[in-house]
Amino acid sequence: MSESNVWSRSRERLRVFSELLSQCAEEAAVYGKCVAATTAGKQELKKDLCAKEFEALKTCFTNAARKRIR
Repeated sequence: MSESNVWSRSRERLRVFSELLSQCAEEAAVYGKCVAATTAGKQELKKDLCAKEFEALKTCFTNAARKRIR
């Protein structure tokens, strides 16, 4: 495995991630707002506070990735 292949794959994954994120912008924004709201001040993010929003984002990413493969 050559070094250039590792970097090429890494760049490709980042490019794909940005494409998927652009397709899920609304879900990402909702999740981000939830995280920001639950960590206002010095509060720590606690598990499952934004589970519904995260699940919607995860579903969107999964669906977008499936569409990309076809």
